[in-house]
Amino acid sequence: MKRKLFVCLSALICLALSGCVTSGTYKQKQAEAENLEKSLKEQRGQYNILMGENDQLKNDVKRLGGEVAALTGERSALTADKKGLEESLRSTADAKNQKISELSRKLGDVEGENKRLKDDIAGLQKQKEEVQKTSKTYGDLLEQMKGEIAKGQVTISELKGKLTVNMVDSVLFDSGKAEVKPEGLVVLQKVVDILKNVKDKAVRIEGHTDNVQIVGQLAKRYPTNWELSAARALNVTRYLQQQGLDPALLAAVAYGEYKPVAPNDTDEGRAKNRRIEIVLVAKE
Repeated sequence: MKRKLFVCLSALICLALSGCVTSGTYKQKQAEAENLEKSLKEQRGQYNILMGENDQLKNDVKRLGGEVAALTGERSALTADKKGLEESLRSTADAKNQKISELSRKLGDVEGENKRLKDDIAGLQKQKEEVQKTSKTYGDLLEQMKGEIAKGQVTISELKGKLTVNMVDSVLFDSGKAEVKPEGLVVLQKVVDILKNVKDKAVRIEGHTDNVQIVGQLAKRYPTNWELSAARALNVTRYLQQQGLDPALLAAVAYGEYKPVAPNDTDEGRAKNRRIEIVLVAKE
């Protein structure tokens, strides 16, 4: 565009100098040339302004490009931070969940142990109460039968809530017989007076003999020591029932010669083995 204006202006000047135009035409052309020169200056001014704006725009574009790059970097950094934070949170959550599971398991173990301890305590309390009751019965029997105990006819023992009244056969029976003799009934009555107040125990009456075999006419009635020990245990059991003890709590057991408490090679030992034991045991 500048070049075209310059050519036109040069042509007009040449025409004026060559005298090929009239004076009026010359002035007109001169005015046109001046206008063209003014227009050229204005165009140059606008061009310079546009060039300045273009440079400014380039600078703005460069600046914005830098800002975009910076924002892109920040976005990448934020994305990386977000990913790292998510991984950290996930790791923390996993650790906490694992800890919660571990604590829940421990809590379950503790609760189970607490229940077991409560059950143990309840069991021990029950045992304590039973032992206390048995101990009272034991003390009452000792007091009631101190005369027989002193004579060696009766022994009373207590172990872990199990109470045993051991009576030698001679205090209850005549030799070779299973019927309780009158003196023996007196002794049994002392036991009844104590046991009739015991409601939470079963009473087992055990018959025992020595190892001497039954011979003669007696063998017809009691072929072995089994039958003799059974008959004696049954007769004592029947008497306890007749005196008011609950038959549902009574049991007669025959052991014969097979549970000795002393050697059978002496008269003293055999005498200890011939016995009736009244045993208080836990109800089934």
